This record gives sequence, structure tokens and C-alpha cells, in this order.
Amino acid sequence: MPTTWSLSFLGLGLSIYLTIAHYAGAHVLACSSTGVINCGVVITSPESYVFHIPVAVLGLVAFTGLIVINSPWGWRSPLRWVHQFRFYSIVASTFFVLYLIYCEIIKLNHICEYCTFVHIVTLALLIILTRVTPRQLGWGE
Repeated sequence: MPTTWSLSFLGLGLSIYLTIAHYAGAHVLACSSTGVINCGVVITSPESYVFHIPVAVLGLVAFTGLIVINSPWGWRSPLRWVHQFRFYSIVASTFFVLYLIYCEIIKLNHICEYCTFVHIVTLALLIILTRVTPRQLGWGE
């Protein structure tokens, strides 16, 4: 499915940008800092780390994997676990995104525009991947 592959590349691009901003400093972000929207606060907060790993780096890893399993070759794979892994990885990513949204809104009272785009890409992938047939997931019909 070309849509899932394209969305995976979009997510990777956003994750690369957020990783660069995380290490170079929030000042490199092209993000408005008005009221609730403040990317600098979000990407420099303690919540921007999980087990001492920046969330942006976790996004890099996740979207790199999604590029592989959402590629045309991944979709044509005869291996059942590839299709199941695709589904379960996006479900796990969605739960992580929900946690990050909670952190942004409840704990930080700030939202990052670029993080929100990553969240939208992840949710779009979830919607698309829950609409495929069981056969496409490698579960038979």
C-alpha cells in the first residue's frame, strides 16, 4: 500500500527534524511560541525522554522500521509475522502517542506543532492498517 509507505517516510522526516532540534536546541525549530503552542518547552521537557532516550530518536527508530514493513516488498512478503508485526507495531505506537498527547496537554500545558504532525501520521497509519483485510495482515480470511 503506497499510502502507508508515504506516511512512514513523512513520519521519518518529521522525526529527523525533531531529533536535530532536540540536539541542536529548540531555537532551530520553525515553530511559533505563542501561548499553548510552544515546541521548545515540549522538546526540552523531562517528558521528551523515555528511559533516558529522546522521544524523537524513538520516532526515528519506529518510522525506519515502518518504512521497511510498509514498503511494497514488505506488503508482498509471504511471511505471516511481517504482516502481524506491522499491525502490532502501529497499535503500540498509537498507545505511545496517546501517552505523549497526555503529557503535552495535561502535564506540560503546551503543544508542539511538529509533534502533533507525527501524532497525526501515526493515527492515520493506524486507521489505514485497521481497514486492511485479515488476509493482508497474514491471518487468512
